[in-house]
Amino acid sequence: MAGRLDGQVAIVTGGGRGIGREIALALGREGAAVALVARTSAEIEAVAGEIAAGGGRAAAEPLDLLDAAAVADSFARIADTLGPVDFLMNNAGTFTGIGPIWEVDPATWWRDVETNVRGTFNACRAIVPAMRARRRGRIVNMVGGGTAIAFPHGTGYAISKVGLARFSESIDAELADTGVLVFAMDPGLVRTAMTEYQLQSDVGQRWLSRIKDRFAAGANLSPTRAAALAVDVAAGRFDAMHGRLLRAADDRDAVADSIDTIVAQDRQVLRIVS
Repeated sequence: MAGRLDGQVAIVTGGGRGIGREIALALGREGAAVALVARTSAEIEAVAGEIAAGGGRAAAEPLDLLDAAAVADSFARIADTLGPVDFLMNNAGTFTGIGPIWEVDPATWWRDVETNVRGTFNACRAIVPAMRARRRGRIVNMVGGGTAIAFPHGTGYAISKVGLARFSESIDAELADTGVLVFAMDPGLVRTAMTEYQLQSDVGQRWLSRIKDRFAAGANLSPTRAAALAVDVAAGRFDAMHGRLLRAADDRDAVADSIDTIVAQDRQVLRIVS
């Protein structure tokens, strides 16, 4: 049976584990050829192998997203190997600068901001020219904790994610009438290797009680929810919501039924209410 994404080519950054892995596998199951991008070769090669074992096409591209020249070279190589890219999922990110600003290491704090924002910028900058030339393409930038509410003891991560929400809306506006659409996605609170690292670290034990409390209360969204949403976006189901935030925790059918209202009321965007 044909998949919903037959003929498409997708790139998933941070695709070797956690949410990125689930998104890559879901895209592959729906027929997309998937390029896995991350710094850890073994992880993305394993996911590429899973996709291939299921009859799909995949490639693993070890890459430091902070190296703009390397990103451009890698994305060009992906297009040569798999074909022109239709869908970019910017999932890669880090959160290690934990604690109040007077205690957190400044370099660690800044690394979260730089990795999450600059890495996404480099990926978008590398892919947009080819998408514009073809007048088609979809880009999803992963946001998360701190996007819409205060995130004490995770300020670097928070400002990077709220920045990506505004970045997504802004470049979507820059790309108006080009056929290239940009979205932000909130995967919800998911228990991944990254959150486990945070919670098990000495600093995390000390400062991230709110996250631990939410997990203890049963909050643990499956990464398959973000994966299903990514497939829907790649398939064009939410094209009318470009420039807006999509949430994996939401009922996708209900959102699809409410798109006209959401757009008319300018919802699921960052706004200052006065």
